[in-house]
Amino acid sequence: MENLNVFFVNGWEHIVDINAYDHLLFVTTLCAAFKLSEWRQILIIITAFTIGHSGTLILSSLDVIPTNPKLIDLLIPFTIMLTAIANVVNYGKKGKFSDTKIKYIIALAFGLIHGLAFASNFKFMLFGDSIIMPLFLFNVGIEVGQLFIVLLFMIALWFYTKVVKGEHSKWNLFVSGAGFGIAATIFLNAL
Repeated sequence: MENLNVFFVNGWEHIVDINAYDHLLFVTTLCAAFKLSEWRQILIIITAFTIGHSGTLILSSLDVIPTNPKLIDLLIPFTIMLTAIANVVNYGKKGKFSDTKIKYIIALAFGLIHGLAFASNFKFMLFGDSIIMPLFLFNVGIEVGQLFIVLLFMIALWFYTKVVKGEHSKWNLFVSGAGFGIAATIFLNAL
């Protein structure tokens, strides 16, 4: 079991490592449009992202889907840019793309794309014939890491809205704008 702990640690590090800024950027951009009172929706949307990420890891580990690193390097920042745009355009509106269920589906789909970035590395980590326990522990590490990032994000949001008395719409605009700008730079560098 001690060898299996490395999968949890790698999942955790896959998210909280500053060099994994693409995931950090996606998670924070994804959460930007949600208010403090919507913490349950944040937990669900982050879990939807993890499920999508897990699906890709399973399919890739079983050699069901191929990975194309060049394409993935373009798609990941593109998903962040789309999320940022959706946050700003749909903020406070009711409609098809502002519906929380649609956001869950989008997070799940984008999780599939983000999972491709780590899929080839995950294959090299595997040992033995079973992928079930390593994959489970890796994904638990990812989920715990994401929850940690979300906790830090929510503390910052609480400080901004309760102590500074800032407006959530400005928070969403700032975080989404920063997410878009950084992702656009990553996208252009990947071309």
